[in-house]
Amino acid sequence: MTQTSTAAPRARAEVDLAALRGNVRALRARVGGGTALMAVVKSDAYGHGMVPVARAARAAGAGWLGTATPHEALALRAAGVDGRVMCWLWTPGDPWREGIEADLDIAVSGMWALREVTAAAREAGRPARIQLKADTGLGRNGCQPADWPELVGAALAAQAAGLVDVTGLWSHFACADEPGHPSIAGQLDVFQEMLAYAEKEGVTPEVRHIANSPATLTLPESHFDLVRTGIALYGLSPSPEIGVPADFGLRPVMTLAASVALVKGVPAGHGVSYGHRYVTREETHLGLIPLGYADGIPRHASGRGPVLVGGVRRRVAGTVAMDQFVVDLGADTPEPGAEAILFGPGDRGEPTAEDWARAADTIAYEIVTRIGGRVPRVYVDRDDADGEDTR
Repeated sequence: MTQTSTAAPRARAEVDLAALRGNVRALRARVGGGTALMAVVKSDAYGHGMVPVARAARAAGAGWLGTATPHEALALRAAGVDGRVMCWLWTPGDPWREGIEADLDIAVSGMWALREVTAAAREAGRPARIQLKADTGLGRNGCQPADWPELVGAALAAQAAGLVDVTGLWSHFACADEPGHPSIAGQLDVFQEMLAYAEKEGVTPEVRHIANSPATLTLPESHFDLVRTGIALYGLSPSPEIGVPADFGLRPVMTLAASVALVKGVPAGHGVSYGHRYVTREETHLGLIPLGYADGIPRHASGRGPVLVGGVRRRVAGTVAMDQFVVDLGADTPEPGAEAILFGPGDRGEPTAEDWARAADTIAYEIVTRIGGRVPRVYVDRDDADGEDTR
């Protein structure tokens, strides 16, 4: 194993780049050679570190990178990451010209966005690469079917004027993580209709795409020319109903660990943490874990969040505080500095991000994404290929 930096003594989020590359390869194999793969690295690569993850994904064959905001995409370019990068969450006044000059693929969901991107293209003196987004039923971003003819017509006119190249047509599922949900087939039908209209009018897209991670894993009919993989890229299942990561040849990429800061004996009847929502039933030992909700540990998991200390699974005792929480160690007395693993792949009996999601009544996406910048990312590479520096 190559580890290119020493973990901070308080806590660390270990990111296994070899596992990430393996996930990219597994996902590419699932969709086959005729479909390209986009590695979605928005939100600092779901908390894993955008630039190292982007480079590793590229090395494993991800032909596209995806971000939410243009500022994320421009940060990739500033770090020297090349190739196709698409970003989709634009607001009025955003850096349209900079995006055009950085060769980004820019999502356009309505006429206001088309006006702004064409104005920026005139200023830049070069066409913008745009992808028209269809709202097929999610009800967030995207153009409604009733407004699609206007947007398609205006985009084709802008293309004829040399202001844009329409490189893609795309949409997003609402319920692909709920197998059998009736909206899935409905959205696919609407997408097919909107594709057919745009292509009949003269749009010749390079890529058509609607599949997110759950659709990539379970809906081959939705793969088209490109799939956009987010949570699956990081080795996590989009939902327990679909299956566990191993069912798809995926491995969790992040392990979150901390050093036990203090171990002390306390008597029976001793209150623990704010509100005394946990009171010791007998004489016991308490271990202090130096991570809290300021680091992204969900306060909602107070009393329930699982932690592996000394090879034994424990639970958060009492309330998660801003910087720390407590576990009841019983008769065990690990030394300060002993490792506490909050989540990881599960190989050593440690909890997983999905375990924490259940404890906090949320989804695994949120568990990994919310781990804050105060926790250093330590990049390891277990097949000795391309280690990265700590962010």
